[in-house]
Amino acid sequence: MSTQQALRSLNGRISFWRGLPFGLQHVLAMFVANLAPIFLVTSAAHLSSEQSAIIIQNGLLVAGLGTCLQLYPIWRVGSRLPMVTGISFTYVAAATAIVGKQGYGALVGAIIVGGLIELALGLTATFWKKYVPPIVSAVVVTSIGFSLLSTGASSFGGGSGAKDFGSWQNLTLGLISLVACLAFQLLMKGTAKQLSVLFGLVVGYVVAIFMGKVSFAGFAGLQVVSVPHLMPFKPTFDAGSIISFALLYVVSSVEVLGDTAALSKVGLDRLPTDRETSGAIAGDGLISTVSGLFGCLPLTSFAQNIGLVAVTKVVNRKVILSGGFILILASFVPAVAQVFNSMPQAVLGGCTIMMFGNIILSGFQMIAEAGFTQRNTTIAALSLTIGIGFTEVGGIFSQFPQLFQSIFATNCIAVSFVVAIILAAVLPDESHFLVNTGQDDAKKQ
Repeated sequence: MSTQQALRSLNGRISFWRGLPFGLQHVLAMFVANLAPIFLVTSAAHLSSEQSAIIIQNGLLVAGLGTCLQLYPIWRVGSRLPMVTGISFTYVAAATAIVGKQGYGALVGAIIVGGLIELALGLTATFWKKYVPPIVSAVVVTSIGFSLLSTGASSFGGGSGAKDFGSWQNLTLGLISLVACLAFQLLMKGTAKQLSVLFGLVVGYVVAIFMGKVSFAGFAGLQVVSVPHLMPFKPTFDAGSIISFALLYVVSSVEVLGDTAALSKVGLDRLPTDRETSGAIAGDGLISTVSGLFGCLPLTSFAQNIGLVAVTKVVNRKVILSGGFILILASFVPAVAQVFNSMPQAVLGGCTIMMFGNIILSGFQMIAEAGFTQRNTTIAALSLTIGIGFTEVGGIFSQFPQLFQSIFATNCIAVSFVVAIILAAVLPDESHFLVNTGQDDAKKQ
């Protein structure tokens, strides 16, 4: 088997060192996005810099462990798909609300209990998955892609909240990185072509250094090795916090349905098996509970890496496992994490923005495969319009309870899913959408 064939095969034989650059590329694609939710929540909780550093370090560890679990399952927990896990943005709004009122311990308790709920949902997915038809999964995948567009655009401009957001320097960095990715993909041949994103990140990073956009202040006083801390916060179990997160875990489970469908489509050109879907959800649940024990937020499969698979077609589990090992290594070596963390957002945005577009196109393909019937078109059109449109309009949910707002106000994936699942359940079959002109003409005669 050639290297090219091995990279495109789940279980292809390839040496660790030959596959390492492709695993590294997956880490680079998700590294900053994996840490961003932690920054937001620890800031809202007003934690000290030492406490925040511990949680960031632990976040790298659980992301690596979750990736390994998805690639090489334990029993029925794990998907065996080329899936990379990371800290999920889905829970950030609810998490910031909880830490502001009930404290960080209540957040940890909700994460631990909620993870066990998702684990149970995964192990029983065979029974409830049939109530989620293909058009609903297609809508979820499409909404995942659309939800990431603003993330890619924000990164391209320098990162949300950056003082120099939208500056010419940031836009130039983003454009250079994007052009480098495209040029590498067009000019290279064979296996090397699949390292286009890694090439773009390296070029962008080097240019950023010469532009003075890379800060090396974080390297001062770093320890050579630092062991992650288990249970940095004592969990408390608040009923309201647990209910809020339980609902989010249900939404996340359906996101995983979409993620596994998108990943199987773009990487393996097939639909996922029931075992793969069930294992993916159960894996996210188990590693999220472990993440809570380390004081971190829940994890899920990263759409950025699905986009990377769509571009490169690299699905070899051993290759992506090397990326999981890199994340685990980074959690023990602060300097390794700091190298990745010092990468300017604009560079990341330039290299990932096309990936997010690929996810949207994968969703469109899934809608087409579900069939452009009048019923499916109605479900897709209404759910995407309401899901994406309503969450872009601030205050439209202002009259709803706070719990409802924390789940749906800014989460177009959750809204699109709920609308799609309701429509799929209540709309009549296709015959009611069709005009039977033959019968109408007969009645007139």
